[in-house]
Amino acid sequence: MEHIRYSAACCQTDFANPIERRQMRANTDRMLELIDSAVAGAAPFLPVRLIVFPEFAHSAPVFETAQELIDKLAIEIPNEHTERLERKAREHNIYIQSGSMLEIDAKWPGHVFNATCLIGPEGILYKYRKVNTWIPYEVHTSPHDLEGYDEPLFPVADTSIGRIGCAICYDWLFPEAMRQLAANGAEVLVRVSAYMDPWGATEPMAWWIVINRARAIENIAYVVAANQGASLKHYPPYSWPGGSQLVDYDGSVVGRSITRAGRANCGGAGGHLCVAS
Repeated sequence: MEHIRYSAACCQTDFANPIERRQMRANTDRMLELIDSAVAGAAPFLPVRLIVFPEFAHSAPVFETAQELIDKLAIEIPNEHTERLERKAREHNIYIQSGSMLEIDAKWPGHVFNATCLIGPEGILYKYRKVNTWIPYEVHTSPHDLEGYDEPLFPVADTSIGRIGCAICYDWLFPEAMRQLAANGAEVLVRVSAYMDPWGATEPMAWWIVINRARAIENIAYVVAANQGASLKHYPPYSWPGGSQLVDYDGSVVGRSITRAGRANCGGAGGHLCVAS
């Protein structure tokens, strides 16, 4: 593939959590605005070709049981939100890693997945379902645990801007998961996260920073990592520190957010970061 230079943007969010399906539209409205902002902000520099949103940007698991999520919030994929992102991807000729949403699938009744899609001008290129769920908090099903599951656990898309693979938040604590994406050909590893304090991007733990850099080094891959920058009022009982970042293949941080909200653009080595809420 011809070597090209482009920028990537992480759009860090602080949205109110929907408690019913129709409320998801407001989040998607704002995501489309952020995409326009990221593209416009990069115009004088390298063009943005990849835009990444955090885990739960579309909807979060605000209910205690899977059945409540299924009844009130989970949706099938594709849906109106992926279709709107697809139109925006065609408009700007970009690739969008959607924020995760709660997915139901008629093939797997009674189960709900934490899912994100890579969407390009040509449509949905892959759907990733979180394999390593954070068990004390999340009631989603891991596709790994379903007998007879026959879809790829770690899909990779071959795009005009490189081979892209994604895993969600807690998945990244397991090097084997990211190694499988790299073995499947991924050159850009995307992290869609809602990584909270005290394990997030703040000292003394700062797991977020350590893991992003380590996985880049281990796999000789770029990392584009978008994290929630959400306030306690939106995501109790935790706060979410943001810290979205871009890491190159030797572990150097080439762009990062240093704020929970607002906007920051950081360049370097082809990296561009847009942080907004």
